[in-house]
Amino acid sequence: MPVHGIKNVCVVGAGNMGHQIALCFAIAGYQVKCTDINPEVLKKAEEFADRYLPERVAKGKMSEEVARQARANLSFTLDLKEAAADADVVVEAIIEKLDAKRELFARLDEICPPHTILATNSSFIVSSKIATATRRPEKVCNMHFFNPALVMKLVEVVKGPHTAQETAQIILDLARDIGKVPVLLQKEIYGFLVNRILSAITHEALYLYDMGIASHEDIDRAVELALGHPMGPFRLMDLTGIDLSYYIAMERYRETGDPAHKPSPVIVEKFVKKEWGRKTGKGFYDYSDAK
Repeated sequence: MPVHGIKNVCVVGAGNMGHQIALCFAIAGYQVKCTDINPEVLKKAEEFADRYLPERVAKGKMSEEVARQARANLSFTLDLKEAAADADVVVEAIIEKLDAKRELFARLDEICPPHTILATNSSFIVSSKIATATRRPEKVCNMHFFNPALVMKLVEVVKGPHTAQETAQIILDLARDIGKVPVLLQKEIYGFLVNRILSAITHEALYLYDMGIASHEDIDRAVELALGHPMGPFRLMDLTGIDLSYYIAMERYRETGDPAHKPSPVIVEKFVKKEWGRKTGKGFYDYSDAK
C-alpha cells in the first residue's frame, strides 16, 4: 500500500533507468507519470512497458491482474507540468550534468505542490548541489536505483545536510514499499557506497587496459572468475553506458581540477565515436545482433 499518503509519482527522464523506475512504482500500485523532452525516447519507454508486462505474465512471474493494473497506473507525457503538477514525489533520472539537473529542479519547484519531495537518481552528484536551486531544500535528497532498476534490489538514500529527517524516512519507506532494500547514508560523500567501491575497480581495470597489460575480455574474465562478480567492469560499463562514465569523470575533474579524475583515454575515444555500449549497439563489445 502507498506510504505516507503518497499516491502520485512523477519520473523525469524516460531512458533506460527512468522508464524502469516508473514501472517499479506502477507495479507497486502508485499512479505514475513518466516524462521526457525527447518524443522518441518516450515512445520507446511506452513500448517497453507494453512488452515487459505481458512477458512477465507469460513467464508466470506476474498475474494478469497485476500487469493490467500496473499498465493502467502508468502514463507517458512530453509535458513536464502535466507530469509533475500533482506529484507527491518526483524522481529525476536525466543526464548526469549538474547544470541540467539544477535547471530541472528549479522548474519542478515552481510546478510541484509545496509538499512534494524532489529526489535525484544521480549515481554521483550529491543533492546539496541541486537543492539550492529550489525553495524546498529540506525536501530534496538522493534516491539512487541500480541498473536494471526492475531487477536490482538495492536503493541508496542519501541524506544531505539540507535534507529533513522526515524526507529521508519517507523515501526509505517508499523504497521498501516498492520491494526494494534501501540503505541510508547519513552524510553525503562522492560516489555514495557502491560506486565508490566500484569506481576503484573500474579505474584500475581501465588503467590495465590503457597500458596494454591485458585485453578488456581477459580483464572481465579475471574479475568474473576470480572475484565472483556477475560481470566484469567493461561489460558493466557497456550496460550502464560509456557516455555516463565519461560525464561522471568530467564532472569530477571539473569539480576537483585533479588530472587523475579525467576520463580514461579509451573512454574518451569511445565517447567521441558514440560507442556507448548496449544503447548504441557497440561499446567494448558488439551488440549489433541484439538491436
